[in-house]
Amino acid sequence: MGFEIKICGLKTPEALDAALAAGADLVGFVHFPKSPRHVTWEAAPRLAAQVRGLALKVALVVDADDALLADVIAALDPDLLQLHGHETVERVAQIRARFGRPVMKALPVAVRADLAPVSDYAAVADRLLFDAKPVPGALLPGGNGRVFDWALIRGLDAGRPVMLSGGLDAGNVVEAIAATGVDGVDVSSGVETAPGVKSPEKIQAFIAAARRARDIAAPCSNLSPKAQAS
Repeated sequence: MGFEIKICGLKTPEALDAALAAGADLVGFVHFPKSPRHVTWEAAPRLAAQVRGLALKVALVVDADDALLADVIAALDPDLLQLHGHETVERVAQIRARFGRPVMKALPVAVRADLAPVSDYAAVADRLLFDAKPVPGALLPGGNGRVFDWALIRGLDAGRPVMLSGGLDAGNVVEAIAATGVDGVDVSSGVETAPGVKSPEKIQAFIAAARRARDIAAPCSNLSPKAQAS
């Protein structure tokens, strides 16, 4: 697959339009009531229909049971399930087998030891996402605007496509891509004016910056600009 840019936490038609118009490869919809980016059952089908095949739809869930996953799939028909909780390796494998959808497992990172389970998760997930580990007691497992030490994953060969998240914005995404060599970047709070409130201007600036960074690297990496589904 080529380099990918994901805009996550979209919950309004206007924000989704901005992401699609700017050329996002993946658009993420959060179903987690504690999040300010939570998408309701009423809004989900309308947003899903709005994508019209212009990007891959990603449904983000946190420690969801099978009943909730079935409802999320019915509402969004996602191309990819993003598991952003404490899902075990066994649970990831079970979800992928039961629902027949590609799975991206988010792994929180703060220190090198946090990378120990990478190979186990890579064996059962289609993609991995490295995000900054939340502080103890945080309500949200992601979308907290925190950056981790990118040097921890520099040169890491996970055997699966890897995305980077955590505190990214238009001002640091070029540096992040250069520092890590990841296959894609994922942003949520970094394109907002307030928690859950996306800025079309920030979305456009982020995607433009990420594309410029990959265009510079493309002659060396031979990556294509658009994503394909797993």
